Amino acid sequence: MIRVLVYLVIVALLAFGAVWFAERPGDVVITWQGRRIDTSVMVLMAAVAAIAAACIMLWSILRALLRTPDAVSRYLRIRRGVRGYLAVSKGLIAVGSGDTRAAKKFTAEAVRIAPREPLTLLLSAQTAQLSGDRDAAVATFQAMADRDDTGVLGLHGLFVEAQRRHDHAAALGYAEEAAKHASVPVWAGQAALEFRCAAGDWSGALDRLERNMRSGLIDRRTYRRQRAVLITAQAQAAAESDRERAIALVREAAKLAPDLVPAAALAGRLLGDMGERRRAARIIERAWRANPHPDLAAAYAKLRPGDSARQRLSRVEALAAKGPPDAEAALAVARAALDAQEFAAAREALAPYTALPRKRVAALMAELEMAQGDEGRAREWMARALNARRDPAWTADAFVSDHWLPISPVSGRLDAFEWKDPLAGEDHGTVIEHRAEAPATVETSDVGKAAARGASSPRLRGEQSRPSAGVLSAKDADANASATARSAAGEGPPSAASSEQAPHPHPLPAGGAREPARQADKPASDKPESEEKEKAQRAAEEAAHADPFSAGGRSARRAMAAATADEQRAPRAGEMTAVAPAVIPLVHAPDDPGPNGETEVEPAPEPATPPTDGWSRIRALFRP
Repeated sequence: MIRVLVYLVIVALLAFGAVWFAERPGDVVITWQGRRIDTSVMVLMAAVAAIAAACIMLWSILRALLRTPDAVSRYLRIRRGVRGYLAVSKGLIAVGSGDTRAAKKFTAEAVRIAPREPLTLLLSAQTAQLSGDRDAAVATFQAMADRDDTGVLGLHGLFVEAQRRHDHAAALGYAEEAAKHASVPVWAGQAALEFRCAAGDWSGALDRLERNMRSGLIDRRTYRRQRAVLITAQAQAAAESDRERAIALVREAAKLAPDLVPAAALAGRLLGDMGERRRAARIIERAWRANPHPDLAAAYAKLRPGDSARQRLSRVEALAAKGPPDAEAALAVARAALDAQEFAAAREALAPYTALPRKRVAALMAELEMAQGDEGRAREWMARALNARRDPAWTADAFVSDHWLPISPVSGRLDAFEWKDPLAGEDHGTVIEHRAEAPATVETSDVGKAAARGASSPRLRGEQSRPSAGVLSAKDADANASATARSAAGEGPPSAASSEQAPHPHPLPAGGAREPARQADKPASDKPESEEKEKAQRAAEEAAHADPFSAGGRSARRAMAAATADEQRAPRAGEMTAVAPAVIPLVHAPDDPGPNGETEVEPAPEPATPPTDGWSRIRALFRP
């Protein structure tokens, strides 16, 4: 709108001037070299304007002729630059998409058009890396490193290639050289720091960390955390040789990062040994509030080495009360209560975590049951510990360590270890624990005695003991042996009713051999009882020879317990439940009508009687 108004104003002024001169024509007389020219003012002004326009046009034509060579050269240069830009652009796209042939084609075109351009050098290096020509890539990066505009980029490429061929000395040299530039790149500062940490040069790492902070590569919070980690590593190295220096270092680390568990635990242990128990307690309590950890509980419990187990329990309970309710607090209290023989307190502490226990919870419950004399339930808890989820551990880059480390042994990253579940972030599905619908009432003491007769039972101590795979009652063992014997004899799979309700009242004898089973059910056919028993006995002998799981004795019970360990993970309160068979036969239930609408009841065959000694088994092999 403003431009229109300006245009109208200019037109109006011109019109006003033309009208003004037309109303005042006037006369102009020009006398030059004896000639006289009479004209009006308007004509004179028109002549002057025409002459000026002609001069301008003439000058423009002359200037264009003079500038033609430069214009042609500039046009060709721009055209060449556009072609080079298109070649580099398409080449980088080809490299990104992994098209080696197209990348080589466009790289050759870019090199022909603009061989010394930075982007052409970068495209050449990346094409060489894509095609696997490491020597060409190194040569191109070296040419880039020798230039001022691409020096840091070339050093980065050389650093990457040195890491690929595992030349750590060369990689450190390239990182150090790149770190000398005025604008230090982040990768150079971080790489120089990690190389010093990997070499154990903690003083040099601290110096490099200070430079990274001054260069603005890291923020203040990251600087404090990494400095605390490096100082803790220094304190661990000096803990045995120079305890006073180690205490000074670890106190500074605990001040910089109060939630750093290794620093707080080491400070508590060293200060406690020096007699400064109150200061050590404050450091541990502050770290416990931020991050409950078993190392903190252990250090807090040992602040006074001469205390009794009950005093340590009281101290651990006080520490647990200072932080949030957590599984680590419950485990620390339970561990101290077990050491103090306070079994009720240990059971109360572990009770909220026994529904879906982790390995440490199940192991502590097994130790608690063993301490109270219930060996059967102790074996059950150890069997559950085999299949329980793992406890948190020091984990970095999928590497699990039994103690904290300042750097990752996989990637060399500083402060990489975290206290977490090693399988965190993965979907493991729903944990299903077997719960029998009709639990068999078996006293745990009887089961424990039977298991004790079958194998020796060492006292369970935490996670270091070797747990039993499971506990099988006499009824379960008889049911499995009978099912195997019937399968080998060709009588078909057992029914669900017979697998769950068939009475087997005979316990396992101490010698490992099973007594002859007494027949409590009716015979399954109209054949004479003696012929039926002989047939079942031969089938049992053949099955025992072919399948060790169906044979009697101690080895059979151990193998069967190991095979069914995954199926008896259900929590049991007060009594043992019967273990379901490993394979459930596809037969109709006794109360399920068949295809014709009639109820089919599978007859309960007579259980097989295995031979009592090895000589009878050998003779049975040659029996017609």
